[in-house]
Amino acid sequence: MNTESCHCGLLSCKEVNTRDKDNKFTLQPLPYAENSLEPYISEKTVKFHYGKHLAAYIDNTNKLKAGTQFDDQPIHEIIKKASGGLFNNAAQVFNHYFYFEALHHSGVQAPRGKLSNLLEKNFGSFEDFKEKFTQAGTALFGSGWVWLVQEDDKLEIWPAPNAENPLKNGKYPLLTMDVWEHAYYLDTQNARAKYIENFWQIVNWEVVEKRVK
Repeated sequence: MNTESCHCGLLSCKEVNTRDKDNKFTLQPLPYAENSLEPYISEKTVKFHYGKHLAAYIDNTNKLKAGTQFDDQPIHEIIKKASGGLFNNAAQVFNHYFYFEALHHSGVQAPRGKLSNLLEKNFGSFEDFKEKFTQAGTALFGSGWVWLVQEDDKLEIWPAPNAENPLKNGKYPLLTMDVWEHAYYLDTQNARAKYIENFWQIVNWEVVEKRVK
């Protein structure tokens, strides 16, 4: 299985969907050290966010899929077809892997290549895109995610509450920002705006570029 076959945008799709001997999803290693996002996101936040919150969503997904029609399906297919608690937990598994995969600053300050061209075509400029994406994250009430999604040459900023996921809605994701409080409360308390400001410092645009169709 790879991103070409699953069409989910997650570069680590194959790894994320590996199972143990009991047919359970397992927490995959973070693709960089837990302190790699400092000073923008602390090691403590990463330990809780990736090591605890994501792990709990994986455990819940394993429990809820057991003995159902979804037991042998990959995460991205569960998201498309399931509902209720199984959807919520499976979507959060995908959402978190997708989020963390595109963090860890690569040294590239802004998108290049096709992604840069698409952002300019759809939003006027990279800075205009950042401003609109930031506004969407600031305005989203309660918990949720802000996504950048692609359809052919059209890009769209798609704010979504709770665990909502683009795949469920026939959309192809390129980038996401977690605006649940557990993503930032240990670092910036209730200051979501500061967290979003920090987020832009650690987006790995090389990863996002690889997701572009």
